[in-house]
Amino acid sequence: MSTKTIVIGLILFSVVFVGGSYFLLAGGSKPEVKIASYSSKDKDRPIVEVKKTLFDLGTIKVSDQKEATFTIKNIGAKPLQVSNMSSSCHCTFGQLIYQGKTSDEYGMSTVSDVLTPIAPNTEAVVKVIYRPYIMPVYGPVEREVYLSTNDPNNQKLVFQVTAKVQ
Repeated sequence: MSTKTIVIGLILFSVVFVGGSYFLLAGGSKPEVKIASYSSKDKDRPIVEVKKTLFDLGTIKVSDQKEATFTIKNIGAKPLQVSNMSSSCHCTFGQLIYQGKTSDEYGMSTVSDVLTPIAPNTEAVVKVIYRPYIMPVYGPVEREVYLSTNDPNNQKLVFQVTAKVQ
């Protein structure tokens, strides 16, 4: 084999390798979802309704896992977009459950993109999951899950769980 053949082979291999890597990485990217923006004065806008934002998990062992659920309802005329789900601690996670589909778990290190839009006059459930064994602390604790919305009057929702960890 000549040196020229080896050089041409290496160049072709490099082009195929770099090109293939690009298509693999770019092919897995999600399309960017635009969040619709509204003013408080808009009659046709999403309006989020939340009846409770606090739940007491009671006394739990550090080895336990406890969950609380909160209902959010879109009582407006446009789809309610929720995004940026995150949490106050590495031991706390949130999920959105809507029309039988459950999102991934999101927390302090894994903030969500835009989640499924909630249609007018429908409800979704925000599940807060607390796993004290991930970052053990004892005594009274408060943990939160955060969620952004495109409701101009409620752009940030906070769902809090409390517990006494033994």
